[in-house]
Amino acid sequence: MKKKLGILTLVIFLLGIILTGCGQGQKSSDKSWDDIKSKGQFVVGLDDSFPPMGFRDEKGQIVGFDIDMAKAAAQKMGVKVVFKPVEWDGIILSLNNKDIDVIWNGLTITDKRKKQIAFSKVYLQNKQIIVVRNDSNIKNKKDLSGKTVGLQMGSSSETALNSDAATAKSLKNIRKYSNNTEALLDLNQGRIDAVVVDEVVGRYYLQKKPGLYKILEDNFGKEDYGVGIRKSDESFKEKLDEALDSMKKDGTANKISQKWFGKDIIAK
Repeated sequence: MKKKLGILTLVIFLLGIILTGCGQGQKSSDKSWDDIKSKGQFVVGLDDSFPPMGFRDEKGQIVGFDIDMAKAAAQKMGVKVVFKPVEWDGIILSLNNKDIDVIWNGLTITDKRKKQIAFSKVYLQNKQIIVVRNDSNIKNKKDLSGKTVGLQMGSSSETALNSDAATAKSLKNIRKYSNNTEALLDLNQGRIDAVVVDEVVGRYYLQKKPGLYKILEDNFGKEDYGVGIRKSDESFKEKLDEALDSMKKDGTANKISQKWFGKDIIAK
């Protein structure tokens, strides 16, 4: 009996060593943060025609709310940040192919995207608004019946509109654009009747073009913004979340929000 007990104890001991070794191997297999520190930088993929989140100014420099947020986070993490314009419709593929390290560009957290990538903590809350010309007689979603609506291809605006089956079915046409700038330009020219767009984008344009557009009270729902990260990059995600938390606590995020939106819209 003692001999059998001794053998059993030895087996359990050896099994514990094996499991511990496996656990350590899994934990150390994620070297994403070590890789970032080694390179001294991380690469942000973005649509560089998405004001105010990320766009080019008069000098051709990439600026915007998310640009300032990424720079501040990188500073807290002790590394630099590089911005790389990428076609939005294929940006998740670019992330998973390691052409970029993160997607930081007003990226909405959705169940579909969660199957493909991981997300940082929520840092901004937004909603999908309906923008029309100031002289338009469209007052609500029902008035969109028989009208042509524009939106950015592959964006959360497209998802939000299609989720409202009744409204989507009532439309004459949905015209898709490569970016929101083109959609709003066509709205101004009367080529389309309305644009579904992120609130942060719509309000930014309204401030720059006073009296040209108006926002309807109806909208296509609220959404959360997060930074898109590869699922395998757990240690990098952890460090980025720590930086975002720090920015919220010390007022850095609020200061950036005030600069671009005139108020604090940072998710608490």
